Amino acid sequence: MSIESSLNETRIFKPSDAFVAQANVSGMSAYQALANAAHNDYEGYWAKLAREHILWHKPFTKILDESNAPFFKWFEDGLLNVSYNCLDKHLTTQPEKTALIFEADDGTVTRINYRDLHARVCQFANGLKSRGIKKGDRVVIYMPMSIEAVVAMQACARIGAIHSVVFGGFSSKSLHERITDAQACAVITADAQMRGGKVMPLKSIVDEALAMEGCEVVENVIIYRRAACEMQFNAGRDAWWHDLVANQDHTCEPEWVGAEHPLFILYTSGSTGKPKGVQHSSAGYLLGTTLTMQWVFDYKPSDIFWCTADVGWITGHSYVAYAPLAIGATEVIFEGIPTYPDAGRFWKMIQDHKVTTFYTAPTAIRSLIKLGGELPKQYDLSSLRLLGTVGEPINPEAWMWYYTVVGQSRCPIVDTWWQTETGCHMIAPLPGAVPTKPGSCTLPIPGIQVAVVDETGHEVDAQHGGSLVIQKPFPSQIRTIWGDPERFKKSYFPEEMKGAYLAGDSAHRDEDGYIWIMGRNDDVLKVSGHRLGTMEIESALVANSLVAEAAVVGRPHDIKGESIVAFVVLKGTRPQDAASTKQLADELRNWVGKEIGPIAKPDEIRFGDNLPKTRSGKIMRRLLRSIAQGQEITQDISTLENPAILEQLKEVIK
Repeated sequence: MSIESSLNETRIFKPSDAFVAQANVSGMSAYQALANAAHNDYEGYWAKLAREHILWHKPFTKILDESNAPFFKWFEDGLLNVSYNCLDKHLTTQPEKTALIFEADDGTVTRINYRDLHARVCQFANGLKSRGIKKGDRVVIYMPMSIEAVVAMQACARIGAIHSVVFGGFSSKSLHERITDAQACAVITADAQMRGGKVMPLKSIVDEALAMEGCEVVENVIIYRRAACEMQFNAGRDAWWHDLVANQDHTCEPEWVGAEHPLFILYTSGSTGKPKGVQHSSAGYLLGTTLTMQWVFDYKPSDIFWCTADVGWITGHSYVAYAPLAIGATEVIFEGIPTYPDAGRFWKMIQDHKVTTFYTAPTAIRSLIKLGGELPKQYDLSSLRLLGTVGEPINPEAWMWYYTVVGQSRCPIVDTWWQTETGCHMIAPLPGAVPTKPGSCTLPIPGIQVAVVDETGHEVDAQHGGSLVIQKPFPSQIRTIWGDPERFKKSYFPEEMKGAYLAGDSAHRDEDGYIWIMGRNDDVLKVSGHRLGTMEIESALVANSLVAEAAVVGRPHDIKGESIVAFVVLKGTRPQDAASTKQLADELRNWVGKEIGPIAKPDEIRFGDNLPKTRSGKIMRRLLRSIAQGQEITQDISTLENPAILEQLKEVIK
């Protein structure tokens, strides 16, 4: 059965002649030439690009090994170092060029050039080695957005340690799960982070996590002093960042690693309770991010690039910590939030730093429209030449506002589809080649072969939706789920997909071959660009002593993309009046915030005596989605065990 698509978007925006003339991939003929090269000699195409864009310590002779599919290997006998490719190669060509422009929450600006960034990474890498941290060790990074966060990631890469960055908004329990799964030997953190004028502790959350069972493996905690706030200090285990680097040498010989050496593990929510540790390689990941920086963002040496993502997510890995540095860019890093001290913060930063390329989430765009749709006109945004979106599909009207108001109808928009698991852009317009349509991520990156298929793996016709798959292995893709290869195979390469990578998103192609993303196939929510597993939130709710059962669904939200609606069955009787309902709902929301993090708090909680289930006991989430969205239930409910429960769950006690 296929999914019908009702969206009909007919507006098309061609790149201007001036933009085409200066583009790295200029015109559709250039795009098609790349796509044809990949089609005619797939392995040769990627090998040529890997030789052109990566500095190898030892060149590779093997290209793609498919002998143990789906555990593919790319360039496996080559040796390289990712930090060397991001920093050392610029020391002879542009050591004085600004690498990072850091704007703190309070507006303080710090600039650091490539020579100084290299020295700081080397000092910190030497500091890590002095604490016994070595190649193959796992290091958890739980940091605010900062120069230090990038230094920590690059330093791990330099010594061959495998970093796992955890978003600074996650709770101690979420942090504990990731530390224990990765069996990390060290945690790099800060005393606190600054967001919206508030001091938000980090070290105390680390201490809570490390006090839980299974964290005995952590021998080192390194603390960056950001807010000079009070915190506990464990003299045997803890070290201040500034003390660690005080007497370290400014050079550190990179650890040369194999192309398939894990660069990092990044945990992402799955449709079951346990987060998945997505493991990425060194060479393939570096190649994919570097290429897309050049092709999708049309990088020029004069660009000031700003990706607003936190390093705790894949976007902050690929387009903050790695690709901009690998290509030698100047980039902006921002500690704060877009609405502090007012809703003009983003636009003022673009004006002040003369940002040329701006990459942010549709959630941020929608919230900024709501908070001040006319605000951008009060700032000089003439430096902008390219806009990008990431994290979820952008609705056409938000796209149009972004294009006309922020980009003043002259900046192409690159709407990028990709995932934690793909490492870099998979489908996105190359801005000097591909005409854009509001709401569509357009065409695959040359070399990426996508299809829309039914549940048996067969391609569906245009205008009929299905599951999005990538038909051939590609260098930047996930290598495995850390410690769980069977889950990796089951999640991404199910037998019915005939060897293709299953993205988990539904999509359709239009008559021009353009891809339109329609949403998730599984029970994963996209809330404000954050990917949250419904099972994780349900597990947190059921961990409360008052709750017997819970089911979580998403519903469309104008600002956040999706909001979280929880249906809860209590062990005792459910509240009968508005005041007690609100009190209990608030208590459970705060409970989830503590268990997972504030981003996972349900926007609404409804209480029922039971949940709609089939006679076999399976919760019918499609019915709950209809209820959450206020829709009439027209689906077949013949298999429903308790139809009367639907009316109860429709009640919203004001």
